[in-house]
Amino acid sequence: MYKLLLPNKYKKIGWGMLIPATVLGIFLMLTGFEGMPVKAKVFSIFNDEIFGKSQFFTFTYTNITNTVVGVLFIAGGLLVGFSKEKNEDEYIGNLRQSSLLWAVLVNYILLFISFVFIYGTAFLNVMLYNMFTVLIIFIFRFNYVLYRNEKSLSGEKYH
Repeated sequence: MYKLLLPNKYKKIGWGMLIPATVLGIFLMLTGFEGMPVKAKVFSIFNDEIFGKSQFFTFTYTNITNTVVGVLFIAGGLLVGFSKEKNEDEYIGNLRQSSLLWAVLVNYILLFISFVFIYGTAFLNVMLYNMFTVLIIFIFRFNYVLYRNEKSLSGEKYH
């Protein structure tokens, strides 16, 4: 399991990407994803426009703001979530594994609830955000469990 983890130094780089991407993502959500359009010509494997034709392997001129924010968020989240801790050991590996399992379970419970109770375009938003929830829940859960354990261990040292 430890062979798949990145060196600890990548965690800081990840936070440096994840935090601004989160702030920008929230800003874009609040502005209807039109807050600050950045347009560019990009290569597309498949492009299906609403009132246009479907195209394969072509260049298209489009707003890439969501793409840039999403890529930064995913890359930053992966660096944060899958970089070793300073003192990575078997216990932390077990915490990491249980946090990941917990995140997947909670994510699918939330997705199940969404399937049953959310409809229309709101459901499309749920599916959009669902791309990020496993990573978000994992990072929160893992860091919370690490913090809680460090706090309880530091309390034992003084007693």
